[in-house]
Amino acid sequence: MPVTTLDAKTVLVVIDLQKGLIPQPMDPRIAAMVAKAAALAAAFRATGLPVVLVNVAGAPQVRTERPRRIPPALADGWLDLVPELDRQPGDHVVTKHTPGAFTATGLEAHLKSLGVTQVVLAGVSTSNGVEVTGRQAYELGFNTAFAVDAMTDPDAEAHAWSLTRVFPKLGETGTTDDIIALLKAAA
Repeated sequence: MPVTTLDAKTVLVVIDLQKGLIPQPMDPRIAAMVAKAAALAAAFRATGLPVVLVNVAGAPQVRTERPRRIPPALADGWLDLVPELDRQPGDHVVTKHTPGAFTATGLEAHLKSLGVTQVVLAGVSTSNGVEVTGRQAYELGFNTAFAVDAMTDPDAEAHAWSLTRVFPKLGETGTTDDIIALLKAAA
């Protein structure tokens, strides 16, 4: 189901578009996804809606069968957001240490203090950071929308699974253009 509406108190949450996770130079597919996320951020700011930029500084220190890409000692610049996002002073930045942006970050309290009732999600990776944050938003009672062309995953099958099987259970999905059109219609 496409995104049908945006609540008056909607926030954009961009997950992990940071130098440590986005390869430089970007291949065309990644560059297009980053451009879509940047367009969403610009559109949200233009309508006075909040933008949350999330980066990841670590992972839980637990045993897993598949090692994490995050190095134990973060390389210089690892946390820096990609410049295409054009971080603004009014943006709220969240640094997380787990896949989900709501775990131990204060994000829920921040959004509730603003009266936010809906989150729009973009970023990487679709099947991990975006999906976990989407599940958390759903569980916390936020209406959730997923900007499907403003996210990607290194695993194409996992990306497709999240888009087609998981996200429709958690909220609505749509393109950047769909979401921007809804923002303009509400302005």
